[in-house]
Amino acid sequence: MNFTNFTNLFMINLCILLFAFSLIYLSITERFRTFTLLISMQGFFLFGICFALLDDIKPVNLAFIVVETIIFKAIVVPALMYRIIRRTNINRVHKDSLPTFYSVILTTLALMVSVVLVLVLEDSAINPLFFSIALFAMLTGILLIITHKRLFSHMVGFLVIENAVFLFSVAVGTEMPMLINVGVLLDIFMSVLIFGVFITRINSKMHNLDIDTLTTIRD
Repeated sequence: MNFTNFTNLFMINLCILLFAFSLIYLSITERFRTFTLLISMQGFFLFGICFALLDDIKPVNLAFIVVETIIFKAIVVPALMYRIIRRTNINRVHKDSLPTFYSVILTTLALMVSVVLVLVLEDSAINPLFFSIALFAMLTGILLIITHKRLFSHMVGFLVIENAVFLFSVAVGTEMPMLINVGVLLDIFMSVLIFGVFITRINSKMHNLDIDTLTTIRD
């Protein structure tokens, strides 16, 4: 193994480990600004993973990855999230959300299930490390949606699931083919649409962003 391969492997393992820790931290934090910071950091981690995986750095693929991970996931989306926090003046999770202790237990179980499923599958066509962390991210996003009562937490859950989809695409191929890039681009459009609804419609109809008040929204 030459120095370049060793460096790339170290960078991949470091980024994937930090990404996993960010998922765990999402389960114990209660402040929306921390949620936003973690989502931003995940964008940088995903860029590091993809950059280290690129065997032949083509300008088109590199540009798309930069736009998808750094510009959109790490900068644009967090900026919109901070704007929502400022406009709604709601900074913490709902008081009736699942306690932190139980959230940590569920997140730990999600990690264990992800690892066990990857070991059971034993498919040589997929990268087990990426697939297990992607599955862990998907389960973490689902848990955020299920166990939290405020719509901002649900948005964070959907963004985590979107990052999981991104990692799933990496797990099935060592490079980022254009077809996968186009699929990820569709995720970008959906996220922008959701954030647009958040800012222009939901915030104008209600001020606590709790899911229990969704019935008050009328077309």
